[in-house]
Amino acid sequence: MSRPKVGLALGSGGARGFAHLGAIKVLIEEGIPIDLIAGSSMGALVACFYGVGIEMEHLYKLSGAFKRKFYLDFTVPKMGFITGKRLKEFIKVFTHGKNIEDLSLPVGVVATDLLTGEKVVFKEGPIANAVRASISIPGIFVPEKYNGRILVDGGVADRVPVTVAKEMGSDIVIAVDVSRVKRNAEITSIYDVIMQSIDIMQTEIVVNREIASDFMIRPPVENFSSRAFTNIEDIIAVGEEETRKYIKDIKTAIDNWKE
Repeated sequence: MSRPKVGLALGSGGARGFAHLGAIKVLIEEGIPIDLIAGSSMGALVACFYGVGIEMEHLYKLSGAFKRKFYLDFTVPKMGFITGKRLKEFIKVFTHGKNIEDLSLPVGVVATDLLTGEKVVFKEGPIANAVRASISIPGIFVPEKYNGRILVDGGVADRVPVTVAKEMGSDIVIAVDVSRVKRNAEITSIYDVIMQSIDIMQTEIVVNREIASDFMIRPPVENFSSRAFTNIEDIIAVGEEETRKYIKDIKTAIDNWKE
């Protein structure tokens, strides 16, 4: 390979994660190769949907149809409000029940082991289980039990998994961070409390990720709700717009790369 291996690190951020679709679309249009993807939470969902080979225009349409009511199955809170069974089915259907190793490019799905505190990276096994684990926002979703582990959201251990993209062999890492803290956010529900707390806890950590990545794209999506799946088209557009600003520099980095 006479060019560098380009990896994406797609971060968590609830509904704001649809900005990842905009970023991927622009990279493809501009002929920037995507050799592998590491994703946390919503970033993992987008990575697997892209990797399964769904055309971008279909992904855009699918995201428009992604309404809360389709996947929120509420339960009596014991370990979470949402069982996540519906969402798992949704993922299974759209990824044709495939395994991660069946995707068109290497994908690393990041989750967090609640018992050991370790970051768990799935590179094989059922997509639906891995993604369901990766999006298990603590306190909201019931954790995913898999292979003897109790797994929660990848964003808890690694919000923008730059290190995972590097471990997977990237020479150049393009990171997309979609969960900057919204200042003076309207906090009206337990969901808001939990999401805002996770965003705040992760802020410092992501500063270090920025140094580790070659490009850190931060679509300004903080004014969109992470939980209301209403402005999806706008969120995608913001992802496109912000990514375009980096294209020239990314192309230069690829052209100037020396093994």
